[in-house]
Amino acid sequence: MSDSLNRPSQRLLPAIISAVQADHLTYLEEDALRDLHDGVEEIERRGLDGALVEAGCALGGSAIVIATAKSPRRPFYVYDVFGMIPPPSDQDGPEVHERYQVIRTGKSEGLGGHRYYGYESDLLEQVIGNFRRHGVPPESTSTYFVKGLFQEAMQIDWPVAFAHIDGDWYESVMTCLTRLAPRLVPGGVLVIDDYDAWSGCRSAVDAYFTDKRAEFTFIRKTRLTIVRAE
Repeated sequence: MSDSLNRPSQRLLPAIISAVQADHLTYLEEDALRDLHDGVEEIERRGLDGALVEAGCALGGSAIVIATAKSPRRPFYVYDVFGMIPPPSDQDGPEVHERYQVIRTGKSEGLGGHRYYGYESDLLEQVIGNFRRHGVPPESTSTYFVKGLFQEAMQIDWPVAFAHIDGDWYESVMTCLTRLAPRLVPGGVLVIDDYDAWSGCRSAVDAYFTDKRAEFTFIRKTRLTIVRAE
């Protein structure tokens, strides 16, 4: 699937990151966005088989960076409810429930002083527009948006080379792991956005991989990165 001649060069990376940050499209810091970009470029360089996935895209900033790094021909599936985040469960800690209460009551602040993205009724259309405005139109970059709860929307029966999991809460993250990890190709990568941020995410990852540690390598970058053994 590698198609490096058709992808922006590494020298364009700082401009891409600066653009999505200036546009207030992502909560991720520069180094985290760079890690995502470099991870996808490595997948392309090695010619690994499989699609790319992002689970939870907010306004699309990190997904735009991923789409910029990949071959236009490699499928990229972006899963999100494209609306209000679902409630946490009993598996999530008190800080998660406190955060959700702020969101649920309409008191969450958005990026850059803008309206919080979860309150938007046309979020999917906004994300698609953001992709086009930043030079990666979905229709010409094999990018597909799948709307709905992960439990319902994430039906995966194809190999996965790289996945950015940004599901926040326990149930969402556990769903992503159970659907994605078994499909991960040798050398494939999972990036767990919220492992150090939310207790539910951390619990889901720890529980899922309890009896699978020998099959994966755990690497600490800006985010927890999990690589399937080859």
